[in-house]
Amino acid sequence: MLKPLITLFDRQVLFWESPKIIHRISSFLVLSFIICGLCSSLVYYKIISLGIFNSLFKHPFFAIEVAFTILLILELLSLIFVLPKSVSRSLGKQFELLSLIFLRDAFKEFSHLDNFHLWVDTKNTVVKMLVYSFGALAIFTIMGFTQRLNNRIRLSETYVNQRQFVRIKKLLALFLLISFFLIGMRDFVVLIETGIYLHSFDTFYTVLIFTDIIIVLVALRYTINYYRVFRYTAFVLATILIRISLTIEHYYNVTLGVLTAIFVLILALVYNYFQQWLTTKELTT
Repeated sequence: MLKPLITLFDRQVLFWESPKIIHRISSFLVLSFIICGLCSSLVYYKIISLGIFNSLFKHPFFAIEVAFTILLILELLSLIFVLPKSVSRSLGKQFELLSLIFLRDAFKEFSHLDNFHLWVDTKNTVVKMLVYSFGALAIFTIMGFTQRLNNRIRLSETYVNQRQFVRIKKLLALFLLISFFLIGMRDFVVLIETGIYLHSFDTFYTVLIFTDIIIVLVALRYTINYYRVFRYTAFVLATILIRISLTIEHYYNVTLGVLTAIFVLILALVYNYFQQWLTTKELTT
C-alpha cells in the first residue's frame, strides 16, 4: 500500500538531484543575485520604489542575503534526501546547514551596513560578522574530523541495510518534503502580504526533531544494542540543540552551535573506540 508513496519520493530525489535541475538552480541563483542587486541599487538611489519591499531593498548589498537564503533553502532539500541514506550523514548535513546559516548571518550584517567610514557606527556589525564567521569555520573544522571518524566506523548491524527500515525513513522524508513546501508557501504568502520574510528554518528543524525521534523509536525494532541506541538518541539531542541555536540571541547561538558540534565529535570518538573494542572482543572469542 505504501509502495506508491515510496516511488513518489524516489522520483523526487531523481528529479532534484539530476544534473539538468542542478544546472538550472545554479542559473536561477545567479539571475536572482543580479536582479536583486539591480533592484537594491535603484531603490537605494531612489530611482524606483518597490512599495512594501523598499525596507528590504534599501540596502545596496541586500542581494547577498537573498542569494544565500535561496542557497540555504536548496540545502534543506538535500538534507531531506540524505535522511533515508544515513542518520549520521543527515546530522552532518544539519551542521553544514548551521554553518551556512552563520555565514548567511555574517553576510546579512554586512548587507545592512551603510556607513564604512566611522568605526563607532560599524564596530558592532564587524564584531558580529567575525563571531559568525569564526563560528561557521569552527563547525566546518569540527565536522570535518567527525566525518573522518564516522567513515572509519563499520556498521555491521543488519538493520541498517534492511529494506523495511529504509522504506520507513523514506516515508518520513516524504513527510518532511511536504512540510518543507507547506512552510515555504506560508513564508511566501507572508512575504507578498507584508514584505517580511520569516526565514522559518527553526520551524523546519522543529518538524525534523519529531522525525528523528520517530526514526530512533523505529530503530528499536531492529536493535536493542545500548551503544547504537545511545548514538541515535544523542543525534536527536544534537538536532534539538541546533534548533535552539537558531532562535537564541547573538553570540549565544554561535557558542551553542560550536559546543554541539564538539559534543558530536566526542560522541564519534567514543563510539568509534567502543566499536573497535567490541570488534576485537568478538574476534578473540
